[in-house]
Amino acid sequence: MTSLLLVVFFLFGVSPVISDGSDHRYKVGDDVPLYANKVGPFHNPSETYRYFDLPFCSSAPVKEKKEALGEVLNGDRLVSAPYKLEFLNFKISVVACRKRLSREDVAKFRDVILKDYYFQMYYDDLPIWGFLGKVVKDGKTDPSEYKYYLFNHLQFEIFYNQDRVIEIIVRTDQNFLVDLTEDKEVEVDFTYTVRWKETEIPFEKRMEKYSLASSMPHHLEIHWFSIINSCVTVLLLTGFLATILMRVLKNDFVKYAHDEEAADDQEETGWKLIHGDVFRFPIHKSLLAAALGSGTQLFTLAVFIFMLALVGVFYPYNRGALFTALVVIYALTSGIAGYTSASFYCQLEGTNWVRNLILTGSLFCGPLLLTFSFLNTVAIAYQATAALPFGTIVVIFLIWALVTSPLLILGGIAGKNRKSEFQAPCRTTKYPREIPPLRWYRRTLPQMAMAGFLPFSAIYIELYYIFASVWGHRIYTIYSILSIVFLILVIVTAFITVALAYFQLAAEDHEWWWRSLLCGGSTGLFIYAYCLYYYYARSDMSGFMQTSFFFGYMACICYGFFLMLGSIGFRASLLFVRHIYRSIKCE
Repeated sequence: MTSLLLVVFFLFGVSPVISDGSDHRYKVGDDVPLYANKVGPFHNPSETYRYFDLPFCSSAPVKEKKEALGEVLNGDRLVSAPYKLEFLNFKISVVACRKRLSREDVAKFRDVILKDYYFQMYYDDLPIWGFLGKVVKDGKTDPSEYKYYLFNHLQFEIFYNQDRVIEIIVRTDQNFLVDLTEDKEVEVDFTYTVRWKETEIPFEKRMEKYSLASSMPHHLEIHWFSIINSCVTVLLLTGFLATILMRVLKNDFVKYAHDEEAADDQEETGWKLIHGDVFRFPIHKSLLAAALGSGTQLFTLAVFIFMLALVGVFYPYNRGALFTALVVIYALTSGIAGYTSASFYCQLEGTNWVRNLILTGSLFCGPLLLTFSFLNTVAIAYQATAALPFGTIVVIFLIWALVTSPLLILGGIAGKNRKSEFQAPCRTTKYPREIPPLRWYRRTLPQMAMAGFLPFSAIYIELYYIFASVWGHRIYTIYSILSIVFLILVIVTAFITVALAYFQLAAEDHEWWWRSLLCGGSTGLFIYAYCLYYYYARSDMSGFMQTSFFFGYMACICYGFFLMLGSIGFRASLLFVRHIYRSIKCE
C-alpha cells in the first residue's frame, strides 16, 4: 500500500523523497529560479495574499509557476520574482526595478507595514522570508503619529557546494529605507545585493537546518518530558485498570460460578443480571455503523500518514506533500469505511444498506464540505490565496466522484455480501429490562468528561508544538515522538473506555453501545476546548478571516478525532463485553 501511495504522489506532482526534491546542478551564470510566493500578517498564517497584490514592481512580465494539488491547497501561489540570482554571480546594489508609488500605493504599504506583513520566496526550492518594513513609534500611541519605512534593499547570501545551491539567507538592509509617512507619491528603487560563499555541507543535508529549531536540546527535553508524562499516565492507568478489573472480574466469576451451584431461585446481580439485554441492538444503528465506518477510515488514514512521515516524505518545506497525502489516502481508504459500516449494519440486522452507505459517505465529508464552502467564500471575499481556484475544486470533485464514491460503494457491497451474523455469546430476551436510577456521575456527560480528560492529559504538551506548526511558523519534524504520542492516545482511549463500560454494566445499565463511542470520542471535545485556550492565550491571531479559519477547520479536525477515537473505544468495549459474557454460563 505504501508503494502505491508513493506512485500516486508522483502522479500528483509531489516528490516523495527524503531530500528536498530539487536535484539541480548549475554552471556559472545559469539562472537559478527565484519565485515570490505570498505575503501576509506574520501572526495570521491563514491570511496570505499574492506577492503582487501589493504594489511591487517587476523587471519582466510575471510568470506563474505550475503547482501541484497540495501546493494549491496549502495556499502557495508562486510567481517569478523581480530579482535575478544567477549561479555564482556577485552583485552589489543592483536595481531590480523602479516604480513610482501613488498615494494609494503608499497608503497600502503603510497599512501592511503596520500589520507586520512578511514575504515568502523560494530559491531553488529553499524557503526565505523577510519583513516588508518597520514602524517607528517613538513612544507615541496614535498610529497617525508613527513613522513608516519600507525596506527597498534585499541582501542575498547564498552558500554553494560545487555546482549545487545549499543554503540561502535574505536580510533587509536597515540603511536602505523609503519613508512612507507622508501621504504623497514616492519614487522607489528596489535594489538587491548577492554574495556567494562556499560550504562543505552536502546537498543531501541542506534541509536539515530547517529542522534544527524542533531538534534543539531544550525542545527535545520538553518533547521527551511529554513522552515520559504520557508513558507514566499509560502505565499507571493500564496497571490500575488491569489490577482492578482482573480482581473484580475474578471475584465476579467466582461468585457467579458459586451462584450456579446454589439454589436455582437465587437472584442474579451485577452485570450478569443484564445478560439478556447487553447485546440488544441499539437505537439508530445505521448512524452507529456509519460512525464506526468513518472512524475506522480516519484511523487508517492516520496510520498511513505516520508511516509516510517516518520514511521521510514530509521533510521541511516539501510544499503541499501533507495535503496531497490527506486527499489521496482519504480517497483510497473510502472502501474501508463502506465495508466496515455495511458489514456491521447488516450484522445488526439492518435492511436499508444503501441509505447506510450514503450516511457513511456524508457523515464526515458533509460537515467538512459545509465548512469549506463557508471558509472559501470568506477567503474569496478577502482575495486571499487560501481561496481555491475553480479548477482545483473541480479536481477535488472528480477525485470524490471517480475514486472516493466508487470505492465506498464497492466496500459497501463487499460488506453487505459478507453475510456474517453478530457474535453474541448470550441470547437476548424479548423485552428489555428497566435500567435502575443512576447516580449523576454515572450519566453520559460526566462519563464523557472522565473518559476524555485522561487521554487529553497524555497529549496536551505535544499539542502546543503541533498547533505552533500548523497555525504558526514553527517547523515540526520529530514524527517519531508524535507517533509514540498517537499510540499512547489510542491505548489510553481503549483502556478508559473499557473501564467505564464495565462500571456501566456493573450498575445494570445495558445501553453501552452509544456510551462507549461517545466516551471514546470525547477527547476530541477536549482538544477543541484547548483550541480556545491556544487562540486567546498562546497566539496573536486576529481578524475575522483568521478566526473563522482557525475555529472552522479545527472543528472539522476535532470532529474527525471524535469519530476516530470513538470507533476505537467502541471496538475495545465490544471485545471486552463479548469476552466477559463468554466466560460465564448464562441461562
